Amino acid sequence: MPIITDTQTLSEFCDRLRGSKYITVDTEFMREKTYWPILCLVQVAGPNDAKAIDALAPGIDLSPLFELMADDGILKVFHAARQDLEIFHHLAGVLPTPVFDTQVAAMVCGFGDSVGYEALITDLVNAKIDKGSRFTDWTLRPLSERQVDYAMADVTHLRPAYDKLAAKLHENGREQWVEEEMEVLENPNTYTGNPTEAFRRIKARSTGPRMLAILRELAAWRELEAQNRDVPRNRIIREESLVEIAHHAPTTTQQLGRTRGLGEKMVNGSYGQGILEAVKKGLAVPDKDCPQPNIKPKLPRGIGPVTDLLKVLLKMKSEDSGVASKLLASASDVEVLAAFGADADVKALTGWRRKAFGEDALKLRSGELALSVKGKRLKLLPTGTP
Repeated sequence: MPIITDTQTLSEFCDRLRGSKYITVDTEFMREKTYWPILCLVQVAGPNDAKAIDALAPGIDLSPLFELMADDGILKVFHAARQDLEIFHHLAGVLPTPVFDTQVAAMVCGFGDSVGYEALITDLVNAKIDKGSRFTDWTLRPLSERQVDYAMADVTHLRPAYDKLAAKLHENGREQWVEEEMEVLENPNTYTGNPTEAFRRIKARSTGPRMLAILRELAAWRELEAQNRDVPRNRIIREESLVEIAHHAPTTTQQLGRTRGLGEKMVNGSYGQGILEAVKKGLAVPDKDCPQPNIKPKLPRGIGPVTDLLKVLLKMKSEDSGVASKLLASASDVEVLAAFGADADVKALTGWRRKAFGEDALKLRSGELALSVKGKRLKLLPTGTP
């Protein structure tokens, strides 16, 4: 299958896809040695046409592709879309819209938690995917025929898979459920990382407001350095070193040099100065402005049996509806729901999840409903029903 390597051919291909009801899209990229993903290949399939676009071809301008992605009259179908969308957002400055993620749709349609592409295609299309090129280096040229065949299978098989999932969603009236989930993927804030929030991804055993203020500044410094140098965060400094520095709050090069894992060159170089400046900024934050540790709500004693009961209901609802339990409610959501009822701030009490699980969970918790065994299945009954 020929690969598009020039702007003119790309423009003609994108023009042929104008007016399509939907297109399927996938990307191949590399990120092991960089902060930003290196887009290597884009696979796009319309109703009667499918091409691989060499994003690394000399002189190619991807603007026609970005314009196609921004056409809100065409649905863009991805599988596990988040990383693909992040790439388009970074390179084009806009997100493809509207989008449809077949992994999310599959979770709504009874295919389990976070179903992989290979398993989904096997179930829906009865096709075998050759994953032999999964760990290939997509930056090397020329690409082999096997590599291109592997890449194209990710969009050609996605067409019938999407058709079947869309039909099933329409049949069971759950199209709106998936649309609600797509709102997060279509929100630019999902992909616009705020450096001052980077510290929240770092795990530390013991935290206090001042330590978190310092860690916030350190993590923001590392994030900006990684972006500017286009290298992975850990190439700048590892997370465990950031946590140790935040705990000890060194103010001199000598004190910083006691940090395990920091070489003399780093301590005495520009990185060392950047680290000490970040510590200084963290120490200068007023007490009232220091971040507060994330403390889980204190659950009442004896709530365990109620939690277990709601977990049984969750499993029942998942099996009866065919919706993955992970999508309906997380384990922590169930705990909080058991403890605080209608006052719980959880996704299970919002949108389509409230109808699918949350409402009955509240009624079961309050005693308005009871679980009963009938044959080999569980049933929900109003309390007082024999």
